[in-house]
Amino acid sequence: MALLSFVPAKIPSPPAPLPSLRRAIALIHPLFIEGSELSDAHGRRVATFYDVSSPQELALLQSDDKQADNAVITFPGEWQVIPAENMVAAFQGCKRAVLAVSMASSEAQVFLEALEQGLDGVVLKVEEIGEILKLKDYFDRRNEVRNLLALTKATVTRVEVVGMGDRVCVDLCSLMQPGEGLLVGSFARGLFLVHSECLESNYIASRPFRVNAGPVHAYVAVPGGKTCYLSELQAGKEVIVVDQSGLQRTAIVGRVKIESRPLILVEAKENSGHETYSIFLQNAETVGLVCPYEVDKTTKTAIPVTSLKVGDNVMLRIQGGARHTGIEIQEFILEK
Repeated sequence: MALLSFVPAKIPSPPAPLPSLRRAIALIHPLFIEGSELSDAHGRRVATFYDVSSPQELALLQSDDKQADNAVITFPGEWQVIPAENMVAAFQGCKRAVLAVSMASSEAQVFLEALEQGLDGVVLKVEEIGEILKLKDYFDRRNEVRNLLALTKATVTRVEVVGMGDRVCVDLCSLMQPGEGLLVGSFARGLFLVHSECLESNYIASRPFRVNAGPVHAYVAVPGGKTCYLSELQAGKEVIVVDQSGLQRTAIVGRVKIESRPLILVEAKENSGHETYSIFLQNAETVGLVCPYEVDKTTKTAIPVTSLKVGDNVMLRIQGGARHTGIEIQEFILEK
């Protein structure tokens, strides 16, 4: 994705920067607007602006695809979503990059997610620096999901049925596949990969949008390397969905259900360490922990907590333990 910033054509000469500032400024690539053209600092044209206010004008621009320069399109009207989708469909497979002018970070997100594929980029035209930072945060979260999370195989050391507790079902606005779930745990330093309810059974229909995640006090992984309590989740929040191999993606919470249910305590240790990690889960056959990924796929993707026994292997996400408002910090902490 390309992110372009508007810069005035005439910029006053700044005072000589300090060495540290000079290095930072070297990362900025200003672009200059003159008429309908967008040029770089060397005067080379990098894109041409077009106003599109109707499907006919969009079709005319599409037919002019032989031009080599990139296209930056402005929509004068109030509609944004449908024109953005029409643009993605019209220019799929074209040789030049197609971008849209956005007046806010939320509007930019519409263009970048239209028809899932999105446009090649946006030109963000704003007065407030906060909008730029919001868009940067959006790109950071998008780039984060391309990285594999390091998951660790752990051995179950304790399984014990305990009393009642308030457990949280997390229903997402997207579907999960076998092997996918949420990272949940009693301690942020070690999160278990809790499987979704996407598997079929003879007694209840599958719910591939749901993870029966654990009690209200448990941590759950959210974007940005952060955690939050399950009790803090609500409609519109984002969580991280992870599969057996560590492939991650973000998903939006559609609904949270908190109900009193019987719980089971599970403890596990990393095979190469002595640290003990724990999680409480509802004591039900539809609740399971993800197994280690096997190349030959001869094993199940998940083990129901009702069948879990000492010696079974499950997947953990090991990370720093100390947290402040969900953010990892460097300080002494003792949790047990």
